[in-house]
Amino acid sequence: MQTETFLAGDGARIAYRWDGDANLPVLTLSNSIGTTLHMWDGLVPALTRHFRVLRFDTRGHGASSVPPGPYSLDRLGRDVLELFDALGVRRAHFLGLSLGGIVGQWLGVHTPDRIDRLILANTSPYLGPAPQWDERIAAAQTAPDMAETAETFLANWFPAAMLQAGGPVIDSFRGMLLATDPRGLAGALAAVRDMDLRRTIALIPRPTLVIAGRDDTVTAASHGEQIAQTVPGAKLVMLPVVHLSNIEQPQAFQDAVLDFLLPQ
Repeated sequence: MQTETFLAGDGARIAYRWDGDANLPVLTLSNSIGTTLHMWDGLVPALTRHFRVLRFDTRGHGASSVPPGPYSLDRLGRDVLELFDALGVRRAHFLGLSLGGIVGQWLGVHTPDRIDRLILANTSPYLGPAPQWDERIAAAQTAPDMAETAETFLANWFPAAMLQAGGPVIDSFRGMLLATDPRGLAGALAAVRDMDLRRTIALIPRPTLVIAGRDDTVTAASHGEQIAQTVPGAKLVMLPVVHLSNIEQPQAFQDAVLDFLLPQ
């Protein structure tokens, strides 16, 4: 299917697309900051054998509009709920990576009735203190383009050898970063700066899988362990990866996701 858009409550346009049979259970995928719904392209064929997959571009990214920032985590969470309402999705599985996993934590805390199973990949409940984020936000707002920011992100996302080897995957993610509006990036960085879910995620009642990267320098392995220890009954899978675990170890990531979501 083609990408479509809906109008969020505050007037922002959010781009989304469906893949898979309309009769299957819904699995929603939520992206890392600086990427689009295409970060999941490699995983969609396997997932659509079992689920109707719903992807969307976070506000400020991809084909979604770029409203003035800063953005709040509450607003990013409401974008998902309003998307569900617009599409008639009463309840869905939710898989979010990095910023997408932060949104997933918010949904698990605030609207667990809309979430079936929750997967939180390479994410964190808190990434303070605030001053470091203020510097990044200011840099994004004043940068002439995304060239320098893109290389910084790529170095944080992938192991050095994979980055040096280059190729279509690295080119694809560089392209997503270069196409990101710096104002949208700054708006989303503010949501990361202001969030602190360390205590409230203890309220998540849904079955939860945490996927963490052993070598992750963005959301450290210890952050994933903290989530798994705090969310009641959560399961932890630790992969030998940096930050974009679905790209670096696609088969292991896919296996972990399907083992958790499918009836045994």
